[in-house]
Amino acid sequence: MRDESKTPLVIVACGSFSPPTYLHLRIFEMAKDQVIESGKYELLAGYYSPVSDHYRKAGLAPARHRVRMCELAVEKTSTWLMVDAWESLQDEYQRTAVVLDHFYDEINGPIHPATNGSGHPQPEGGVLLKDGRRRRVKIMLLAGGDLIQSMGEPGVWADADLHHILGRYGCMIVERTGADVWSFLLSHDLLWEYRRNLKIVKQTIYNDISSSKVRLFVRRGQSIKYLLPNSVIKYIETHQLVSVSESRHGMEGAALTTWRTK
Repeated sequence: MRDESKTPLVIVACGSFSPPTYLHLRIFEMAKDQVIESGKYELLAGYYSPVSDHYRKAGLAPARHRVRMCELAVEKTSTWLMVDAWESLQDEYQRTAVVLDHFYDEINGPIHPATNGSGHPQPEGGVLLKDGRRRRVKIMLLAGGDLIQSMGEPGVWADADLHHILGRYGCMIVERTGADVWSFLLSHDLLWEYRRNLKIVKQTIYNDISSSKVRLFVRRGQSIKYLLPNSVIKYIETHQLVSVSESRHGMEGAALTTWRTK
């Protein structure tokens, strides 16, 4: 760590990422600005965690392709964004609470009795400090305003999972332009209970690119260039996840007509 007075932080975005768009990249940068501005944390890394094929949402590309598209989106553009394939490889759908536990365990490791004379249990992983101690890394969920709104809808999330996610980890919420997340929190008891663990990230430049809109453009045969990285478009073409039509857009314009899910 550069500044040991701060809390080490890793942020995790869960989703389908079919395909990953420029907004999926931007939300991490917006969150990074918020973290720096707070002065409380040192941001170590950001992770994409694509869902497995057992999520069974219509129109998604196979998990192995979604993982690779996320890798292509970040590998030449970022020094701190990464992709974790664990969730995508599981034999059943994993709840967000379980995914965050996975990141915590992988990064911080199990807790062992103190061996450095401090008298306190010490993590096996985490961040190694100058004095030889290890500090646990804080894990936070990075989510859009639509996800936090779903947390307020009865029956969508188990209360136990919400207590676990918001109480143990916390959440950075990228607010949609024109939305008032704070008023939404005010109107829901459980979300209000954990309001101090929720960090609202203002979206000052309006951006509503979404994977579903990209897939719609694909179905309509419209260009998706400049909505997602060229490396991702090229991967889609190379692996024939969609069929490419020669048109006024040309190959580079990616006039894509059929999203293949096999």
